[in-house]
Amino acid sequence: MNDRALAELLGRPCTIAVVGLSPNPARPSHEVAAGLQAGGHRIVPVRPGVTSVLGEPAWPSLEQAAAAGPIDIIDIFRRPEFIPELVPGCITIRPRLVFLQVGITHPGAEAALAAAGIPVIANRCLLVDYHRLIGY
Repeated sequence: MNDRALAELLGRPCTIAVVGLSPNPARPSHEVAAGLQAGGHRIVPVRPGVTSVLGEPAWPSLEQAAAAGPIDIIDIFRRPEFIPELVPGCITIRPRLVFLQVGITHPGAEAALAAAGIPVIANRCLLVDYHRLIGY
């Protein structure tokens, strides 16, 4: 996805599932999600064992989160070895974008998502791109 398409996507309110969203405000996932929420986006926390984060109900899986409503972007804060297990859910949900945060890449999973027609951005920060493209 190029910058123009990403700016178009982020330039209007959308729903962002954040996989691995921590309830701890000191964690990067929490900071990113809070920043995107402050920018007008709806955050859908995906983290087993947590009931809510940032005032939103948390879901134990992507599939359960998607059953509650459509998801535009899936933002993933999981170690690379856990990315392949998320691919089937991403393909079922068919978001407009899957975003792998800074330090996260998995060429096989990225290729599977791309083959399914789902754009992937890896090893970047969604909030940094939001600020760069949209401002704040």
